[in-house]
Amino acid sequence: MHFISESAAISSLCDLETSNRGSKLIVGEHSMIDAFVKVKFAGGSGDIAIGHHVFINSGTVIYSGNGVQIGDNALIAANCTFAPVNHAYRDRSRLIREQGFLPGKGGIILEEDVWIGANCVILDGTHIGRGAVIGAGSLVRGTLEAYGIYAGNPLERRGARS
Repeated sequence: MHFISESAAISSLCDLETSNRGSKLIVGEHSMIDAFVKVKFAGGSGDIAIGHHVFINSGTVIYSGNGVQIGDNALIAANCTFAPVNHAYRDRSRLIREQGFLPGKGGIILEEDVWIGANCVILDGTHIGRGAVIGAGSLVRGTLEAYGIYAGNPLERRGARS
């Protein structure tokens, strides 16, 4: 089920999959979802909630998994992946694809005014504090402080916004 503000701009080339698990997609006022963004309801029953004045650039993929919350005024650069779910894999006697998913770590939360650089991967259990900046190509997990500047793989705090 989709709840999209009338003032939101969704490209006709964006792929908003319909949920068959009761999950919801919520898109706030004046948010923009660019061409070739994929919103996929997979790996759980979490909702995807996108705040007001959010921009999601082309090539980004958002899985519902254990849920994704993107706060107001967030900027998501091109080709990012939001993966709030993990495959189970411990049983060697079964194919990984047959083992389902691991218990969730709380989904993904981006607070207000967050900037995610191009080609970042955001994993389950990530909580990014208000005003944080994530450098391009970073692998992101865990809790990141408000107004921190982070980059790399492994992710390192590089400073703070003044």
